[in-house]
Amino acid sequence: MYKAIIGKKLGMTQLFSADGKVIPVTVVEAGPCPVVQIKTVEKDGYSAVKLGFVETAEKNLSKPALGQFKKAGVNPQKELREFRVDDTADYAVGSSVTVDVFADGDKIDVTGITKGHGYTGVIKRWNNHRLKETHGVGPVHREVGSMSANSSPSRVFKGKKMAGQYGCEQVTIQNLEIVKVDVARNALLIKGAVPGPVKGIVTIRATVK
Repeated sequence: MYKAIIGKKLGMTQLFSADGKVIPVTVVEAGPCPVVQIKTVEKDGYSAVKLGFVETAEKNLSKPALGQFKKAGVNPQKELREFRVDDTADYAVGSSVTVDVFADGDKIDVTGITKGHGYTGVIKRWNNHRLKETHGVGPVHREVGSMSANSSPSRVFKGKKMAGQYGCEQVTIQNLEIVKVDVARNALLIKGAVPGPVKGIVTIRATVK
């Protein structure tokens, strides 16, 4: 079975290895994720499995969205994610994917939406340094500085690092390691940090070697 699951980031803590070293870990509540739909090459043109996560009330969903859950015989789910797989034989509509598909030491890729910081300046967004705090400089010392736009080309080139929306974008961290799988609590303890705020939704896939 292809190892993939949807989870919710709960925060960070630390574990201690056998030799006493501190291991920083992110705790992710993963699954159980019911299988809502199975896509095949013959019918859909590609092979994939659609998983749900976090039950919700019917009133929170539109009729088209609710229809796919009723067709699958699955309780309405708040989150839906689709995973491409080579073989769907291991999946059945209505069954659940749980954390026990993973094992301690597995390498994974975690995808999430990073924290949104709103509209920020170049120092916070791009790690620019501030202007000098000397006479004749300013009055704003955190501005972007020279644009290098003289009479030619008389404009600012596209892609210049300037102030703007920072964060709130999809990021994937690759080759993270699962330190511990807690089946009783539906939790994965992942070494290092994963993208997103606390209670943010993440998708976890086995790293493709």
